[in-house]
Amino acid sequence: MKRLPSGRALLKQVMNMSTMEMNRSAAVGGVGNVVANLFSMLSAWNDARLTRRELNNLSDRELNDIGLARGDIGRIARGC
Repeated sequence: MKRLPSGRALLKQVMNMSTMEMNRSAAVGGVGNVVANLFSMLSAWNDARLTRRELNNLSDRELNDIGLARGDIGRIARGC
């Protein structure tokens, strides 16, 4: 039987999937900033989408093991 990681380790994995650092030093201003901001927004949206999908794939028991309820998924995906 496959053993699940501990609650905190699994939550940390999920949160790490939903964060991404971006280096925008190449975008000095103007259109470059707009493109960088757009890319950043799209990346954050996609990370939240993936986090929601992965957490929704867990059973209620697995969510309970990591200290979450199904109603917490949206908040966790938003990073709040």
